[in-house]
Amino acid sequence: MLRCLKACSLLLSYPTSELQQAIGLIREVFEGEPRLSKGARRAIEPLLAEIESSDLYDLEERYVSLFDRSRTLSLSLFEHVHGESRDRGGAMVDLLETYRAGGLEPSGIELPDYLPTLLEFLSTRSEAEARATLADATHILEALNIRLSRRGSSYASIFAALVGFAGVRPKAEAVAAVMSEAEIDPDDLEALDAVWEEAEVRFGPDPNAGCPASRDALARMDPALRDLPAKGGFDA
Repeated sequence: MLRCLKACSLLLSYPTSELQQAIGLIREVFEGEPRLSKGARRAIEPLLAEIESSDLYDLEERYVSLFDRSRTLSLSLFEHVHGESRDRGGAMVDLLETYRAGGLEPSGIELPDYLPTLLEFLSTRSEAEARATLADATHILEALNIRLSRRGSSYASIFAALVGFAGVRPKAEAVAAVMSEAEIDPDDLEALDAVWEEAEVRFGPDPNAGCPASRDALARMDPALRDLPAKGGFDA
């Protein structure tokens, strides 16, 4: 198992008290991960410390403000490529079949392109397959890294680490294309309403779920990480 990808999946999921309690184990995963540079591992530490020691309500509020209120920071990867076009639905069907072919069944709580779900899946695949998949998305991951860095968010370190894990440099023009969408102040509710009033693509039973519910499949994937909170997106 690629334990660092599982750890990244957990850290990018909606914060819970279980996640806070598991930070020590997650820290050990990163400390012993040779696939990440020392610089990448050091950069993740502030996020680990914040999640471990901050008030849970503050963590939840920050997470929602970043990832749920801003389409430019969406953790649904195809949002940055297809927006709300019908092409996004077809791409998610293909991704769903990839999960099933790999022996995992998405729970339906999150869309297939939800990054923590993808990372959970990739943590069960070969290193070569995981790197190749992330390489295809490096322009999105780098754009998110840049946007979060500009906001001074410690979450940027996870996206930088994923780009590093992929082992390829994202093409500047592809990053620029993702970055071309204007950012909206998450506290400007009128502007947010204007953005989200577009018709949404419907896929699966709950496409609007913003906060992932607890799942139990993730902890069963690797006995070495049995104590980590269940945060994946797959049914047993």
